[in-house]
Amino acid sequence: MRIPVSGGHVSEQVPDYPFALPGALEPPPEWAGLRDGCPVAPIRLASGDRALLLTRYDDVRQVLSDPRFTRQLDAPDAARVTANESGGVFGSGGSSMSGDEHRAWRQLVGKAFTAKRVVAMQPRIEAMAGHLVERMVAGGAPADLVSGVGFPLPVWAICDLLGVPDSDRDAFAYWSDTMLSMTRFGQDEIDAAQAEFDAYLVALAGAKRAEPGGDLISELLSMVEGLDGRLTEQLILGTAKGLLVAGHETTANMIGKMTAMLLAGRERWEALLADRALIRPAVEEALRFDANPGFGMPRYLSEEVEVAGERLPGGTTVVCSMASANRDERQFAAATVMDLTRSPNPHLAFGVGPHSCLGQALARTELQTVLKVLLERLPTLELAVPAAELRRREGLVVGGLERVPVRW
Repeated sequence: MRIPVSGGHVSEQVPDYPFALPGALEPPPEWAGLRDGCPVAPIRLASGDRALLLTRYDDVRQVLSDPRFTRQLDAPDAARVTANESGGVFGSGGSSMSGDEHRAWRQLVGKAFTAKRVVAMQPRIEAMAGHLVERMVAGGAPADLVSGVGFPLPVWAICDLLGVPDSDRDAFAYWSDTMLSMTRFGQDEIDAAQAEFDAYLVALAGAKRAEPGGDLISELLSMVEGLDGRLTEQLILGTAKGLLVAGHETTANMIGKMTAMLLAGRERWEALLADRALIRPAVEEALRFDANPGFGMPRYLSEEVEVAGERLPGGTTVVCSMASANRDERQFAAATVMDLTRSPNPHLAFGVGPHSCLGQALARTELQTVLKVLLERLPTLELAVPAAELRRREGLVVGGLERVPVRW
């Protein structure tokens, strides 16, 4: 299959994926070319295995919405997503549940992880964000927004939600980093981290059963009282892994990227200073406009399906590029423009369907709260380096920036 790229060039080779970015905040040119000429494109993954890449909005939404197709990538003929044997976060844990088991799990977690719970967390999140910003300011400018605010806040929030003690939060951050790596860690390191994480959560669940608190794990345990120990263990492990991935790395990286995007166009920051009502739509537009989202969402096709006019056989692994779909001109007018007033904005940053992001309400709350705090406390905030000099993090499933140097 020939793969066109923007500019009309054609490649006979199967490209390596993820694609290289021309800049940390710029999309790869392949996206536009594939949407126009090859919406179902062969790619080579970090493991060396081949898969198919979907880049159009309607196609990505179709596959993600279909409950038959899951992240259960341990089938013998499924492509390995990562360079390590296990496939990392895509090969194990709650992400691989499917069918009735997954529906029951989501229903149960949904009863405990409610919008009311997230709303109740917002004042604590705002207080923590304010503390982190003050600490960053005290250290003097220029400062790195990623290490100062972006990474500490989400891990604090997810640990607060799960009832994890402050002293264990650095370990949580490491486990998350390891499970989301495509190439940075060897199989032995990944296996050890997964085993440590599982053992920690089992012990934490035991402690919460003995002394319940107001956290999510305690509430889940009270809801499943009477289930056998193995089912309870699976529930807690799946929930904690799903929330750690959804609530830590993705949000941590997005805080840095969102701020960099808004500061890269000074008129955007000034518009927010003039009208705080734009905070909510600005966060949604940053999620849509993100050119550095990472890998995308893999799906294993358990049976034949037609996508973009092509019949894809069962046993195929596809990768859904939500970021490319979010720039599809067929769905979004002026898709290449960051419009802080865009409404409606049905982006796919959190996925869609039965496997949509479990932690999206928490992520939205964190992003909106961080932006509010930065605007209030650092109205003169600006990038300390040109946007073109920002560098992305390498070797991870989730896209992010190494540093976002800022001054005020």
